[in-house]
Amino acid sequence: MIRLCALAAAAVSILAQYAIWFYAPVEETMGEVQKIFYTHMPMAWWSLVSFVVVFVASILYLAKRRDVYARLAGAAAELGVLMSGLALATGMCWAKPIWGVWWTWDPRLTTTLVMWFVYAAYLLLRASDVGGQRKDTVLAVLGIVAFLDVPLVFISARYWRSIHPAVLGSQGGGMEPEMWLAMAANLVAMGLLWLALLAARTKQLAAGAAVTALLRHGASRN
Repeated sequence: MIRLCALAAAAVSILAQYAIWFYAPVEETMGEVQKIFYTHMPMAWWSLVSFVVVFVASILYLAKRRDVYARLAGAAAELGVLMSGLALATGMCWAKPIWGVWWTWDPRLTTTLVMWFVYAAYLLLRASDVGGQRKDTVLAVLGIVAFLDVPLVFISARYWRSIHPAVLGSQGGGMEPEMWLAMAANLVAMGLLWLALLAARTKQLAAGAAVTALLRHGASRN
């Protein structure tokens, strides 16, 4: 599954890049810099999906106490922090030529930055030396509480005064059909890559846990 998703992601990514540079028209107002959005939005979208997975896996861990859910939550959090960080970075690259500044305390940007810091703290706690079920329980609770910021990120550009474009708003973001197709291709490509990375990282965490258990068992016998 991992290899298949990775190969599919590579194939769709090639088509997506063609769509960005040769199929989708240049936006009249922003020009070529608008093409950053074809990478920016998929990363932002799949980062939110990652945090939804953290939320669901955390609930399942508290309900069933199975380590697989703790590992899934950890892997999804890593992907979410990575992709939301890249979304912030690409957004800043777009903002400088369009807004004239690298950063502004816009509701969408602010809620996204807060979300990034909260889940970065989640990963720091996960990487701490404290181990066992107690840490997994605390992480699960944090994974549930941290999710409160995710809906705020999604609605911030729609219900609060924001200068951030709302691509999925009632006006459709002013995008041409070719632009929507290019965006869809990039969403699919990023989604396939996300799925491959999530599966690979979860598998890696399971292997690491198995090795740690074997080492502890060997040490206890000695």
